[in-house]
Amino acid sequence: MRSVGSLLKRLAKIVLVLLLLVVAGGLVWLYTMPPDLLRVGSGYAAKIVCSNVFLAGRDENDVLAEDVQAPGHPLLRLMRVSVDRPAQRVSAALLGQIAPSAAVYRPGLGCAVVPQGSTAAALDLPEAGPGAAVQAGAGSWPNGEGIEANAAVAALLARDDLVGPGFRAVVVVKNGAIVGERYAAGFNDKTPLLGWSMTKTVNAALIGRLIDEGRMRLDERNLMPQWAGDARRDITLAQLLAMESGLAFNEDYGTVADVTRMLYLQPDMAAFTASLPLEGTPGQRFSYSSGTAVLLSRIWMDRLSDRATALAFPRDALFAPLGMTSAVMEVDASGTFVGSSYLYASARDWARFGLFLAQNGMWKGVRLLPDGFVASMAEPTTASGGWYSRMQTWLPRPSERADMPADTFNLQGHDGQTITVIPSRGLVVVHLGLTPWSARYSTMPLTKAILRVYP
Repeated sequence: MRSVGSLLKRLAKIVLVLLLLVVAGGLVWLYTMPPDLLRVGSGYAAKIVCSNVFLAGRDENDVLAEDVQAPGHPLLRLMRVSVDRPAQRVSAALLGQIAPSAAVYRPGLGCAVVPQGSTAAALDLPEAGPGAAVQAGAGSWPNGEGIEANAAVAALLARDDLVGPGFRAVVVVKNGAIVGERYAAGFNDKTPLLGWSMTKTVNAALIGRLIDEGRMRLDERNLMPQWAGDARRDITLAQLLAMESGLAFNEDYGTVADVTRMLYLQPDMAAFTASLPLEGTPGQRFSYSSGTAVLLSRIWMDRLSDRATALAFPRDALFAPLGMTSAVMEVDASGTFVGSSYLYASARDWARFGLFLAQNGMWKGVRLLPDGFVASMAEPTTASGGWYSRMQTWLPRPSERADMPADTFNLQGHDGQTITVIPSRGLVVVHLGLTPWSARYSTMPLTKAILRVYP
């Protein structure tokens, strides 16, 4: 018995030593990681929790577990958040202490990460004011909330293989009516959901509104004051919209690249992107860039008379006419719309925007976008190899184009946010959720199945 007891004590000591080594190694790993990488992680956690708490009314613990930590990255797994509701502020840090970041909420303007020294400026912005007048619930969507459910479409949406893993909302619009929708547990037709890079297409539509009013042109140059003395002055608005500016920008989300530095470490995202050099001849090479979309926001905002007018423009020019009462486009700490990434809206309001595009930029008989503007969203660029359009949208993959109408295009965002628009068939398919790229999910099988319902 003594030998057994002695052996157990030895094993216990070995286990303790191993645990201490693991803890020590973990602490060394944490404290030797690049500080900027840690702050990107905490900035991301603070921003996502802030927006979902104050815009979507969700519980911060659910958001932390389901939205921030679910991807399984070890840094994000160790993030802790604190929500100060009276101050409308969220703090986040690794293990609650290391590399802290914060985000603040501004009514009508959403949340922004506030790097050190930028909190006061982020809060000192004119309020965007109240949203569009809430529509009465009577009548059919999009004017009211009534839908025209189709049993065959409902059967398709009931199939998990077609709606994909991690979906939160799927809405199908045919000829101006919602014919099917499905929501995951905890979400409904009123829940604002993040569109990520689908925001880029909404940002383009805001530029379209200004083009329609004669305040912008696609062939314009000299777009940023910082570019006046070098070759960047020759970049055109059309080249920015087609992602062919030639500007350097690293879109790799796995590191502290330009895109993560811009989104989570920079108080003025447009100034950061505008400072980057040319790495190619404008118009010659496709390079997908979220920085480009933020530049586009700054450019169109500068065309308006004052900051208050610019901050109200998405609501006044687009959301109110379309009845997108839930839509909030967020601004960074400097007051520039993050036109690359941050628009929250309910699935039905995202569907309203999709229907607007399917109707060639018309709404209730009124033209809001120039004729041909939406058609350019289905026009492939040579530089992108046919994958991207001239107007901030994606085209179906070559393997998916069989049996698809030629005017099909997609709004597409991180984690499976997609709106497929087919104007010639009057079809819009909205998919929102947390569907990682690694799942290789595509809405094309669902879209093709819906097309077969309406031959």
